[in-house]
Amino acid sequence: QVQLVESGGGLVQAGGSLGLSCAASGSIFSINAMGWYRQAPGKQRELVAAVTSGGYTNYADSVKGRFTISRDNAKNTVYLQMGSLKPEDTAVYYCNALVFDFNDDLKTYWGQGTQVTVSS
Repeated sequence: QVQLVESGGGLVQAGGSLGLSCAASGSIFSINAMGWYRQAPGKQRELVAAVTSGGYTNYADSVKGRFTISRDNAKNTVYLQMGSLKPEDTAVYYCNALVFDFNDDLKTYWGQGTQVTVSS
């Protein structure tokens, strides 16, 4: 089993910055990709940003140029630095990881979610 523990989040004014981190632990052989999703009230969960083990990144158009995803492979940790925040960034942010276990099975795991609220 794999656990994803998120930290960060909170309340920030529009235009401000906030950082999230997510550490994976447990039965991990390797992690293929890690990323962040978000879900606002009444909306579907959407990809915010993702990063592969090789450092390839992918961002939602709505956050390009404002958010930066990074990863520490040695610590199995992914970070999301959010800048120029807007009220529409308000959502619960979920960490996601695609993990190879010691049986060579690829499984997806989710964090518990952390609230990000941007006030106008």
